[in-house]
Amino acid sequence: MGRIKRGLGEWFGLAFHHEGRESTPIESWPFVRLMTAEFVADRHFLFGRMPRPVYSVAASRGIRFYPLCLRNTRMRFLRRQKTRILLFLAVMGPGFITANVDNDAGGILTYSQAGAQFGHLLLWTMIPITVALIVVQEMCSRMGAVTGKGLSDLIREEFGFRITFLMMLGILITNFGNVVTEFIGIATSLELFSLPRIYTVPVCAVIVWLIVVKGQYKSVEKVFLAASFFYVTYIFAGVLAKPAWAEAAKATFIPPKWSAFREQTYLYMVIGVVGTTIAPWMQFYLQSSIVEKGVTKRAYKASQLDVVTGCIFTDVVAWFIIVTCAATLYVHGYRDIKYAADAAQALKPLAHEYAYILFAVGLFNASLFAASILPLSTAYTVCEGLGFESGVGMKFSEAPAFYWLYTLLIIAGGAVVLIPGLPLVKIAVLSQVVNGVVLPFVLIFMLLLINKKDLMGQYVNTRTFNLVAWVTTVVMIVLTVAWFWTLRSG
Repeated sequence: MGRIKRGLGEWFGLAFHHEGRESTPIESWPFVRLMTAEFVADRHFLFGRMPRPVYSVAASRGIRFYPLCLRNTRMRFLRRQKTRILLFLAVMGPGFITANVDNDAGGILTYSQAGAQFGHLLLWTMIPITVALIVVQEMCSRMGAVTGKGLSDLIREEFGFRITFLMMLGILITNFGNVVTEFIGIATSLELFSLPRIYTVPVCAVIVWLIVVKGQYKSVEKVFLAASFFYVTYIFAGVLAKPAWAEAAKATFIPPKWSAFREQTYLYMVIGVVGTTIAPWMQFYLQSSIVEKGVTKRAYKASQLDVVTGCIFTDVVAWFIIVTCAATLYVHGYRDIKYAADAAQALKPLAHEYAYILFAVGLFNASLFAASILPLSTAYTVCEGLGFESGVGMKFSEAPAFYWLYTLLIIAGGAVVLIPGLPLVKIAVLSQVVNGVVLPFVLIFMLLLINKKDLMGQYVNTRTFNLVAWVTTVVMIVLTVAWFWTLRSG
């Protein structure tokens, strides 16, 4: 019995003293029966809080708790931190990857156009967008961990097949525009090396297909995580561009005058910036990834950290892209980005004559990265919504509809880019504006689902989360209506 006591002491970093006779075997105490492997994995234990039943049962048995020496306390703290880090690394991936795909070809070109056309006038959107992105992505992560189902799965089960079919049709059309945008990024980035798109697009389409279809989930995820960190290039570029830091900081916290919101082009770009940062497809992909990775509500806290880290990192990069283009293109009168080469000028402070190379590599990395994710997200969404098997952990024969849809999206997206004479950069920015217009519909379904007590139990939204999500929804609807009104009046 003494050995068991010492073992429990090592577990909790406490010393035990039992008052009275030891007539009841310690193995039969409810206190000991609580300490199963399942309970140890519980999130309360992992994050350093002793559950109340331990105290109450121990007190009823006459057990007093005595803290061990400072050395044991330190060891307990280090073990707890190690557990937290290991748990975070175990669930890291879906949130960080999903947030960073924001900075895809559409995102880079949209942020670049925002900085070139309006200077610092759109920096004020970054803080509210980051807050909204964290809330929306956390909601998806939580729904996936608690229910074990994807977003489109839940929409079908809770709202019926007809509404789900219409939603899937809209998402398919919207996402196809995003897939085309990624191949635009691939084509324009490699054209900076004088490589014609007629050859590069088909080759990259095959590479994208092989990465997902022939790879395992863990290996695919590692590739995507590695690609995410390349975006730090734009942070260095922003620093070396020597922008007007005071003016940029002021513009980050203070919106422009109301007269700016009466301009059609400004509203268009605001919707585009929001749409590229909080894209509808992201919510479906993140929740499906959480489910496929096997994250449950016990590991939910670490998944939250994954989401928050990814959201902050991606929006810091977005802020620097805008600042870089404002400090280089805007101040020198380059107000309209028509080609990738125009945006490459923004990286001259970092690489001078090698700016084209640096921009081309960054844009190619982002585009190839997202060209893998966007068709994958669409295939997840549609197949889950319509009841087909889906997942990169399955073989082609086990989920044929999933892999065929993924394949067709890649082929069709690449084929559109090969059509001569298309204004590729304008198409890329337009696809992000469409994301912004569609976003409120997805948010409404998410809010209805996550506030269902019978579905989420104690994990329903808090008032703060509901407030942020509903305000985001209403603001996007108002901006869209205002933009269409300016089109009509113009």
